[in-house]
Amino acid sequence: MRKLSLGGVAFVVAVGFSIWAFPHLPERVPTHWNIHGQVDGWSSPLAAAAILPGVMLLLGMLFSVIPRIDPRRESYQLHGGTYWTLVNAVLGFMAAVHVMVLGKALGWNLDVTQVVAVAVGALFVLMGNLMTRIRPNWFIGIRTPWTLSSDTVWRKTHRMGGVTFVLAGLVLMLAGVVGNGSMRILGIACIIVASLVPVVYSWFIWKKEQEAPISGRPGA
Repeated sequence: MRKLSLGGVAFVVAVGFSIWAFPHLPERVPTHWNIHGQVDGWSSPLAAAAILPGVMLLLGMLFSVIPRIDPRRESYQLHGGTYWTLVNAVLGFMAAVHVMVLGKALGWNLDVTQVVAVAVGALFVLMGNLMTRIRPNWFIGIRTPWTLSSDTVWRKTHRMGGVTFVLAGLVLMLAGVVGNGSMRILGIACIIVASLVPVVYSWFIWKKEQEAPISGRPGA
């Protein structure tokens, strides 16, 4: 379980903060904000304190099982460090969001929408930088019928995805710093485009590979 050590610390922090904050939470806890930073969703104190830590626990268990059940489990021997870096980053991100949401309900002076935009952007930058290290598998990365059918298509697609994810993440981080609703919309649009471009690209690369002479195909 040392591979999940940082994620485990994040989980303990989230649970500990929930236990400490619960008696002080208002009857209605704001838990969702729109693109302009206005509250548009509330939860009960129990739900606000328990849901995200519960999700973190379930995800930690799932992430621990995935390397054992993936049909291409041998890939985790090659990208295990990258996999656990991403897992710990996701759990750390969730813990940070949880603390911010409860802290906001307790009166902390912060713009949750702004901070989350910066954090999500940073997460995308991290994923983009690690993208090319991910080997073919069935659970993480850009998994399309075309990347899963060709290791060459997988490699080229993730090279493209690394670029688009980093660029989109930087835009979203800038949008969070600026704190402007229009900029946040632009950041979200960039994230959507960054996710779709590699998918479309994987089809073109696969199509090109299929049309190549047999002697010129990878592994021929």
